[in-house]
Amino acid sequence: MPNTSSSSNAVVTRFAPSPSGHLHLGHAYSALFAYEAAAGGKFLLRIEDIDLGRCRPAFEESIKEDLAWLGLIWEEPVRRQSEHMTDYAEALERLEARGLLYPCFCTRKDILAEIESAAAAPHDAQMGPDGPIYPGICRRLSEDERRSRIEAGEAHALRLDMATALAQTTSLSWTDLDDGLTVATPEIFGDVVLARKDTPTSYHLSVTVDDHLQGITLISRGEDLRAATHVHRLLQALLGYVTPDYRFHRLLTGVDGRRYAKRDKSLTLRELRAGGETPESIRVMVGV
Repeated sequence: MPNTSSSSNAVVTRFAPSPSGHLHLGHAYSALFAYEAAAGGKFLLRIEDIDLGRCRPAFEESIKEDLAWLGLIWEEPVRRQSEHMTDYAEALERLEARGLLYPCFCTRKDILAEIESAAAAPHDAQMGPDGPIYPGICRRLSEDERRSRIEAGEAHALRLDMATALAQTTSLSWTDLDDGLTVATPEIFGDVVLARKDTPTSYHLSVTVDDHLQGITLISRGEDLRAATHVHRLLQALLGYVTPDYRFHRLLTGVDGRRYAKRDKSLTLRELRAGGETPESIRVMVGV
């Protein structure tokens, strides 16, 4: 349900689902949270479909149908990440030109073996929000070795050299509209992957670039993505982007205490609608 109205000084928010399944109650809450946060400004819908193996056009249409049923109005055109790979490639080129990226040829088995070796040493492997921090195996490779392995066609990812990136920035922070100023500590993630051969961008990179290009002024996201914001704030600084404000919402759970997920087919908006629920009753269920 497109909306062509806009205001140059208005808040701009977005809801950015992945079309790998039908929307469930948790998605409804997140979308409504962002929509209400726009407060008469602009609400954008973005389709995060960089995972071409799992994303389906049919799910994108289902997402639009569910949101329209809820009464949400979004700006057109809808941005699909799969149509903007050149934007992410340009951002990678800018980071690479500053010496911030390096190729990583490690398999999961290589990384696990290195981590297990470190854990057996006097100091344990460092842990981050996503698990053990990458131990820097390929960071230590010479330029000649990197070049020869790339020319030989070895599969590799591009990692951000976190230490070098931090050395090129000053103290970082963002404004949480509920909790105030938050100091960013992206080093907790170590050398994050920003691109892979099969997926030439990562969530961290694509969402940061998209939010900038779409002029998002307020990013609302679930508590599960609070930690990722540390990395996004660093990328904003490295790429010269304006930092938006942030709000984080609670995660809805079922009676068993587990977060709602796409596997919970009985809790999808499609099934709930078929069972007689209304947009108003959904709002009551999610507390918006």
